[in-house]
Amino acid sequence: MSDWKDPDNVPDPQINGESYRNPTEVKMSQIVLPCHANHCGELSVGQLLKWMDSTCLSAERHAGCSCITASVDDIHFEHTIGVGKVVNIIAKVNRAFTSSMEVGILVTCEDLYTDKQWKVCHAFATFVARRTEAGKVQLKQVIPHTQMEQMEYSLAAERRRMRLIHAEIITDLLSSSTAQLGECQEYEDAVPAERTRVESVELVLPPHANHQVSTFGGQIMAWMENVATIAACRLCNAHPTLRTIDMFHFRGPSHIGDRLVLKAIVNNAFKHSMEVGVCAEAYQGGEPLRHINSAFMTFEVLDSDRKPRTLPRIRPEPVVSFLLLKYIMSCKQTQVPLSVPWDQSNQMYLSYNNVSALKLMDARNNWVLTSEKIRSVRLYTSEENQMLCFKVEMHVSVPAEQTFHLLSDLRRRKEWDQHYEECELINQADEEDTLYRVTTPSASKWGKGMDLMMLSSFVPLRDPYLIALRSVTLPTHPPTEDYTRGEVLCAGFTIWEESSSVTKITYYNQATPGVLPYISTDIAGLSSSFYSAFSACSHFLEANKDSLVALPLSTLQLDSTTTASTQEE
Repeated sequence: MSDWKDPDNVPDPQINGESYRNPTEVKMSQIVLPCHANHCGELSVGQLLKWMDSTCLSAERHAGCSCITASVDDIHFEHTIGVGKVVNIIAKVNRAFTSSMEVGILVTCEDLYTDKQWKVCHAFATFVARRTEAGKVQLKQVIPHTQMEQMEYSLAAERRRMRLIHAEIITDLLSSSTAQLGECQEYEDAVPAERTRVESVELVLPPHANHQVSTFGGQIMAWMENVATIAACRLCNAHPTLRTIDMFHFRGPSHIGDRLVLKAIVNNAFKHSMEVGVCAEAYQGGEPLRHINSAFMTFEVLDSDRKPRTLPRIRPEPVVSFLLLKYIMSCKQTQVPLSVPWDQSNQMYLSYNNVSALKLMDARNNWVLTSEKIRSVRLYTSEENQMLCFKVEMHVSVPAEQTFHLLSDLRRRKEWDQHYEECELINQADEEDTLYRVTTPSASKWGKGMDLMMLSSFVPLRDPYLIALRSVTLPTHPPTEDYTRGEVLCAGFTIWEESSSVTKITYYNQATPGVLPYISTDIAGLSSSFYSAFSACSHFLEANKDSLVALPLSTLQLDSTTTASTQEE
């Protein structure tokens, strides 16, 4: 347990010579009693969530009226809290929008006997001002005064943008999941996800609601955490520790007299963590169920040394996994495009960086095996600096040089990759750099196809051969109304010669929004289209291993140089 310096112990900043304190700041302190603890003697996360929900007082202080919880995001639990410790919660409004505001919440723990303090978690809650008799409340703007407030003020706008597209993302993922469901990965000893399913019903009574007879958001979150913990227990047969909660998203109100149906299931299990999806639905009498809330929770199981234990494998159900959403979050689009302009003056720079980016991805050592199929086709993921990448690895019985020649011409990729509809060669810049325009079909029934302007840079030398791909912009080929312009930040192949007839191929791709719809269900283990594509690639290579292919110019030049040198000797 490490010491953590409470920001309250830091002198208040001075504004115009006077001590400054944020006018929306609210503080709460609670001693953890046995009635607040679970059977392990630690503060129940459900109880902590109830206390955290009281930060609506910060929102109400700014709005001047009652507020309701809209969402709670990005809760990361760093430490547990034992009985007898003091929980300190600090909340303040980071930014206000038209009728909603973001409240930053910091939870710390204090040991009164040793005077030590440490951080427990940090979260962001969105509260909505409740309508008054005069109509919709127009919130006043938050004016940041300190450097920290200015930073949170700026970040709040980006976090809000991601929350607003959440519903659209879920819809797209559900439609793509339905379309792409194939055979999921299976293991002989895998636990069926269905075995972890939990369903419970709670009656909303007056103590569970506020003075507006609406159910406390913290109470709903506590009930959801309870069923999620039971689902996690059913997989590991041990007491799990909650590490993160993402996307507590309140979709509708709940009131006194409602019956809340709470459902949870383990979506997927990895080596040391598992993800539990949980939702809450409400009804009264014979009315249909109303979707109230949903969230994704990540659990670990700790051994006696507080180290994560290896978890059983699971056979996942076809449900949307938060890993997909996390993948999207890692692809946050900014005002700065991923593609860079192309012209002759920056060709050498772009080519060098294109190849270097692929080499750096190849050098990573934190890849996690996500799925493995027959013919040794493996799918890995890697998360670093808030960016998720994936790679596909396989072996083919084709010489490495021939494999390189077949894959380096993107015009032939449509022969095995269903995501390549057409590939037009735009410009052969030099012997190692080629510009292509690639079009792909829509990933959904309603969307438009996508086109990409791609720079292909390759290194025609063994150990390994490299084919690096990234997006560029060309003034001669602007975006059109017929296609959505996509972007690839870093992708490509490494080709290793393992013997004269066996080659190891690794395909890499860094997370970008344009790529997501095509591989999202594979990342979550819900389908195996990656296997279908690379199985087709293997058949394509083996069917053409004896064919004559158009060799890259650099290879021809190397061959001619070698011939000339031989003749001189």
